[in-house]
Amino acid sequence: MLLEGRNAIIYGAAGGIGGAVARGFAREGATVHLTGRTLKKLDALADEIRAAGGKAETAEFDALDEAAIDEHAASVASSAGSVDISMNVITHNDVQGTPLVEMSLEDLESPVRTAVRTNFLTARAAARHMIRQGSGVILMFGGDGDPLPGYHLGGLQVAFSAMEALRRGLACELGPQGIRVVTLRTGGIPETIPAGAGLDDAIRDMVDATMLRRTASLEDVARVAAFAASDHARSMTATALNISCGAMVD
Repeated sequence: MLLEGRNAIIYGAAGGIGGAVARGFAREGATVHLTGRTLKKLDALADEIRAAGGKAETAEFDALDEAAIDEHAASVASSAGSVDISMNVITHNDVQGTPLVEMSLEDLESPVRTAVRTNFLTARAAARHMIRQGSGVILMFGGDGDPLPGYHLGGLQVAFSAMEALRRGLACELGPQGIRVVTLRTGGIPETIPAGAGLDDAIRDMVDATMLRRTASLEDVARVAAFAASDHARSMTATALNISCGAMVD
């Protein structure tokens, strides 16, 4: 198992991406510490993971709450013995569909503030314990990319770019302590779009933009995240793993 004996904290675990990553980490032997704002959903996911033979714990709090984040990370480190992996996949409160010249400052700033605040707070909380261990992996999700013609993404791409700048700074400062920081980039995951959302054209465009004529699935994300968090990727830091199926060309 790639992650046997590791403790992984997943912020936003009740969502589609967070749930997929949690299942994937648990399959690879990690104890997953599921956090989010809806305990009922977290408990249901934890029950599913335990039924499959995995290990899971839950905690209900907002991943924008500095005190709650620090308290939870300290609790995991104390009770489980380590914080080995931290991954933040909470939503960023972005507003899409409005041209930038018609968008309010509040709507533009919202995803940027949310993304930077939550990723900084959760990475910092984990890193403080990882430094004492001399090891650890911090994973981010959603690297920057080119604007998509015909779509109005508002502050989302600005937020992703800010996250990448944060990732580079963290990787540089934490590398000497044995801590890796990596981003997972996709070109969109249709499975996360609710049925009946009226975005069939957008989904077709996601597929058409790829070289492989398919998009990354939730299972793809889970597998790559487990690899990135494992010792198989121990030489990888300060970089983004491109799992866009060729939609983004490096």
